[in-house]
Amino acid sequence: MSSRTKPSGLTVAVLGADGYIGWPMAMHLSRQGHRVVAVDNLARRRWDREGGTYSLVPIATMARRVARWRQLTGREIIWRRADMRDFRAVDALMAEFRPQAVIHFAEQRSAPFSMIDRAHAVLTQENNVVGTLNLLFAIRDQVPDCHLIKLGTMGEYGTPNIDIEEGYLEIEHNGRRDRLPFPKVAGSFYHLSKVHDSNNIYFATRAWGVRATDLNQGVVYGVDTEDTVLHPELSTRFDFDSIWGTALNRFCAQAAVGEPLTVYGKGGQTRGFLDLRDTMACITLALHNPAERGECRVFNQFTEQFSVRELAALVAKVRESHGLKTEISHLPNPRVELEEHYYNAKHQHLLDLGLEPHYLADTLLESVIARVESLRDRVDRVLLEAPSVSWKRGGNEIWERYSGQGVSSDPVKGALAG
Repeated sequence: MSSRTKPSGLTVAVLGADGYIGWPMAMHLSRQGHRVVAVDNLARRRWDREGGTYSLVPIATMARRVARWRQLTGREIIWRRADMRDFRAVDALMAEFRPQAVIHFAEQRSAPFSMIDRAHAVLTQENNVVGTLNLLFAIRDQVPDCHLIKLGTMGEYGTPNIDIEEGYLEIEHNGRRDRLPFPKVAGSFYHLSKVHDSNNIYFATRAWGVRATDLNQGVVYGVDTEDTVLHPELSTRFDFDSIWGTALNRFCAQAAVGEPLTVYGKGGQTRGFLDLRDTMACITLALHNPAERGECRVFNQFTEQFSVRELAALVAKVRESHGLKTEISHLPNPRVELEEHYYNAKHQHLLDLGLEPHYLADTLLESVIARVESLRDRVDRVLLEAPSVSWKRGGNEIWERYSGQGVSSDPVKGALAG
């Protein structure tokens, strides 16, 4: 299918539709004329209540979001609450709506959360791996021609001392050649769950002929899209704490309240980044240019590469352009990772399909910093303190600080309850 082809009227299930990317994606596809089924188990909101974290940008309930979208646009988003670990619920969803595509965001997506302790590691693996397995079986049995678009992570690769290809690597060994999945050296139990997903998806394409696009996504930034700005009840979340927030989000929040920007370790850790709007564009390109039956495509989904100290310097520069001095400080790195390393990841496939990127400096100037500063009174400085989870020792000081305020001390029990 040509990248210029923009089919409308597809039935698309968006799993994890209450999330940072899931909700804007559901609106974006609805605006394009697709029939959108938004699915979530609302676990992310429960984890906020249990751990004392919250979105800096206030977010409405899914019911209010869907109702406001209908009122403003006249378009319908079908809302269903379901847990992907419940195979009966997943089978029923696929049988009822028979989607032509499933966009799968429905995973626990925090590396620090997965490293708190055994319970959080188990919860992460169970939620992510079991949920994806249930979905693969449901596609095989209910909608075998459905295109699975799965959000993975660039963190699956780790930081090898060679160029990172898009999913596969041509290897010559002892005089023989083969094309094999690129080696994965994940850096947390969360990232490992994504590796397991990728392996299971690759197997399902070979064994059952499933259509699959595995999107290894970089770090996403930004808070506004053409749809979220229509009304406050259509906003998506902005996390800034050390459990759910990215380093860039934390820097923006720290700058807004006059705190030093805290770089973990030397700050040489380099990753791929992309704008929230580009995430939606990439997924739409994958949707409109589907994989073939039995094909497991892998796209590296990012547009620029930055080190952590480069991000801090960029935020400080933007602040200084407004006459505001910002300090940068370094803290011991709680993670087990290389802090200075080679990093060169390929990301050509989505550009070939027509992606027109936004760039970080422009987004910071136009949107993120200004939005965070307008909400500075909502920043709980406790959430900006030293990192609360150590890769070697576990623990979560933020979680423990709020545990006496009526929240669950058993994350597994809390997640299963809803």
